[in-house]
Amino acid sequence: MNEQKRIEFEADRILRLFSNSGAKIVQPAILQQADTLLDLYGEDIRARAYVTSDPFNGEMMLRPDFTVPIVKKHMNNLMRDETARYAYCGKVFRRQERNSDRASEYLQVGYEIFDRADVVKSDTDAFCIIKKALGDLPLRIVTGDIGILMAAVSGLKTTDRRKRALLRHIWRPKRFITTLENFTNDLSSSTERFDGFDEETSFGKHAKEIGLRSKSEVIKRIENLLLDSKAAPISTTERGVLNSLLNIGDKCPKALIQLKALLPDMPALKSAIEKFERRLSALDKANVDLSVIDFEISYGRTSMEYYDGFVFGFYSENNINLPPIATGGRYDALTKHIGKGREIPAVGGVVRPDLILQSKGFEDND
Repeated sequence: MNEQKRIEFEADRILRLFSNSGAKIVQPAILQQADTLLDLYGEDIRARAYVTSDPFNGEMMLRPDFTVPIVKKHMNNLMRDETARYAYCGKVFRRQERNSDRASEYLQVGYEIFDRADVVKSDTDAFCIIKKALGDLPLRIVTGDIGILMAAVSGLKTTDRRKRALLRHIWRPKRFITTLENFTNDLSSSTERFDGFDEETSFGKHAKEIGLRSKSEVIKRIENLLLDSKAAPISTTERGVLNSLLNIGDKCPKALIQLKALLPDMPALKSAIEKFERRLSALDKANVDLSVIDFEISYGRTSMEYYDGFVFGFYSENNINLPPIATGGRYDALTKHIGKGREIPAVGGVVRPDLILQSKGFEDND
């Protein structure tokens, strides 16, 4: 059996497992509408998408993943069938760097859950079915929870505008830190040049707009800077809590202890930490050994932009140079965005059968 046949055989095995677990098999089209879907992906996937133009259908792209098209399909049918589980198998397409050894097209097998009854149970089901698909492969498992960081930002004693700015940059760690540092400092001296700002005096009645930003955009930016300069800096206590939070990286039980230690200084974390604790309890009851699973508060922030809660990844211990063999997470906000206000909690994960075989092959050669 050649390599491609072995990959397809492995993919069929995983798809059968997902189908036998109650999922309906679906197959989104390879060509997807780029103008409506591309902006829903993070910066990394947007930059790597294959985009083309169709004279009748407009800008199209080869699907870079399955989750976004499946969410679109489900939200279009939400009134008819709210709760659902889907499974799928097919190729995704992502451009790679020149001379990269990573494939630009590869098979994915995935499992998605749409259910508002019990989000902790859904998180546990998604994690466990993906883990089961990987069998007894030696793995390093990493989890995170972007929802905890979002709760911390939402609980800051600062302006709503500053909170929105920080939430926008959660998936861009360097920009997040820069923005946080700006809001921790006193900005009043940096905006003194705008004191007494007057639109007509500053621009003139007949000034031409020659820059990339319009006059109205420049004025709005100045107004926002002035508002920021009048707001009190984020306190050193809250900044310290965020620093401690961002540095959490340990096995799940120890991470829970570290998170609870932050509650006295940031009570807004209580609900998110309680959900994390319930999830750990559910995973434990499902016979998942939490003592070997890592938890990193920042896990997924650079590569999983539409995830906004529990996230997870499975990595080969046989070959640490492989990309993640499987990843997944919760994406409630994505359903609301695509559903134009209608929403349903959703979580899922994807497996790469080619990487399973590569990891097994590396093990066999030892």
